[in-house]
Amino acid sequence: MFVDEVQIEVVAGKGGDGCASFRREKYVPRGGPDGGDGGRGGDVVLRANRNVASLLHLANQRTWKAQHGEQGGSSQCHGANGADLIIEVPVGTMVFDLKHDLLLKDLSENNQEYIVARGGNGGKGNVRFKSATLRSPTTAEPGEPGQSRAIRLELRMIADVGLVGLPNAGKSTLLSRLTKARPKIAPYPFTTMTPHLGFAQIDRDRGFVIADVPGLIEGASKGVGLGHDFLRHIQRAGVLLHLVEPAPLDGSDPLNNYRTIRNELEQFDEELGSRLELVAVTKNDLPEAVEVQKRFKDELGIDAFLISAVTGVGLKALVEKIDSILKPKSRW
Repeated sequence: MFVDEVQIEVVAGKGGDGCASFRREKYVPRGGPDGGDGGRGGDVVLRANRNVASLLHLANQRTWKAQHGEQGGSSQCHGANGADLIIEVPVGTMVFDLKHDLLLKDLSENNQEYIVARGGNGGKGNVRFKSATLRSPTTAEPGEPGQSRAIRLELRMIADVGLVGLPNAGKSTLLSRLTKARPKIAPYPFTTMTPHLGFAQIDRDRGFVIADVPGLIEGASKGVGLGHDFLRHIQRAGVLLHLVEPAPLDGSDPLNNYRTIRNELEQFDEELGSRLELVAVTKNDLPEAVEVQKRFKDELGIDAFLISAVTGVGLKALVEKIDSILKPKSRW
C-alpha cells in the first residue's frame, strides 16, 4: 500500500527533575547539598532515507513520543539524557505545521535531518543554588516539558522526468523499458494505481530518475479520476515527458487529448503548466502514428518524438534529448 500523506503528533521528551539531596558522610561533618541536574529530554528527529518508499509506516500511529530525561541523583550525579526518536521518511518529504499550515522543512536529500520537536532541559539540582548566604538550599528545579507539535507529512517524489498522459498512453511500458522498475502493465485504463520511480542508466556516470503517476483524465485537477492525488509527485521534475496515444480505443482525437492534459496541469499548478515539456507519440507501429506526429508539427508547432516502448524505436534519440536538457543540473 502506498501512502504519501499523513498527519501525526510529535512529542519531545520532558527534561528530568533536578535532585535535592545532602551529603551524609562520616568524615564530612558539615555535609552540604549534592543534588545533581536532571537529564535533557529526547528530540523528535525526521530523517530522509532513500530506502523508505512511502509514509505507510506512520499511518497507523497517531502520536510519536521521544524518551524523557532521567531525574538527577545524589553525589551530584547528572540524570541520563532521553534518547532521541528518529523517524525515517522518504526523500522528498515536506513537513508542515498542521496548526498554521506552514512549511517547516523540505527533506529533499538523503540522510538530511530536521528536529521537529526539541526535548525539554533538565532541572537544576539543589547544589546549583548553594551560595555564601544560602548554605543548605532545599530547592531543585523540575524538568522542562518537551515541545509538542501536530504536523502533516507530504511526500513529493524526487524525479528528473515526470511522465504524463491519458491512461493507456504507454507510460508504464516506457518506464519498464528504460529502467529496472516493473510497474503493472495491462491493456485497460488505470493499470497504474500508485506512483513509480525508475532510474534510467545512460552510462556508468550518467542517468536520470523517471516518475510515472496514474493516468490523468479531464477534471483531474479538481479530483476526478486517480491522477489528481499524485500530481504533486511530478512537481519537482525538471522535464515533463508527455506521451500521446495515436489511436485511442475510444476514438478520441490525440491532439485534443494532449490539450486536455495540458489544461489539467495548468489548472493544478500554473508553474507546472509552464514546465519544459517533450512530447512523444507512442506505438509507432500503428499507421496513425506518423500522421499524428505530423499534426503536432503542423497544428501546434511541436516536434514530437515517434517511439515504441515495445520495440525500442526512437528511444535512443529521446533519452539523448532528455540527457542534454538535464546534464547542466544533473545530480548524478
